[in-house]
Amino acid sequence: MPKGLFISLEGGEGAGKSTLARALQTALIAHGRDVVLTREPGGTPGAEQIRDLLVKGDTERWSAMTEALLFYAARVDHVEKVIQPAIGRGAIVISDRFADSTMAYQGAAGGIELARLKALHRLALGDFQPALTLLIDIPPETGLARTRDRLGLEVRFESKALAFHERLRNCFRQLAADEPDRFVTLKGEDDADKVAARALSAVMDRLNDE
Repeated sequence: MPKGLFISLEGGEGAGKSTLARALQTALIAHGRDVVLTREPGGTPGAEQIRDLLVKGDTERWSAMTEALLFYAARVDHVEKVIQPAIGRGAIVISDRFADSTMAYQGAAGGIELARLKALHRLALGDFQPALTLLIDIPPETGLARTRDRLGLEVRFESKALAFHERLRNCFRQLAADEPDRFVTLKGEDDADKVAARALSAVMDRLNDE
């Protein structure tokens, strides 16, 4: 049985994570792999209910700490019911966002010390994390412009000030610099096919390493 692998996709709003996730899923299935495509917050019925609380409503509906606690409630359910069982049967799990988004959104952009969020992660999930994180780096102005067609559906985070999104980008870049063995950074302004090809190469390299 092939060994399972957990991959997360990270980046700001409009980076192209969903498009990349689908492209990777198609390519890896063509290589004969079992692929589970999922997202955060969400991935289970309970976590999807929490998602509605987080992504809809006024931008100041929750404090950053309340958001973090809600995200981790959803994340634990997601890991226990979807991610770990899939890895255990040898599947490749691709998640649109994981814990690094909490570090960026509620931490650097929301004002919570990263040490507190890392302690929350250890309490909730121990040392569980993706084997590979693909960061799609894109200027906030470009990413936000891409989201305009879907505004009105999930607008809490997209509607925050540009400075908020600039802090997000800086945090993601710093996280990648701090963990170069886990992160691969992709240029989000490139053609989608080029981004997907670079991402697939990184995934295949990691599978060979594993």
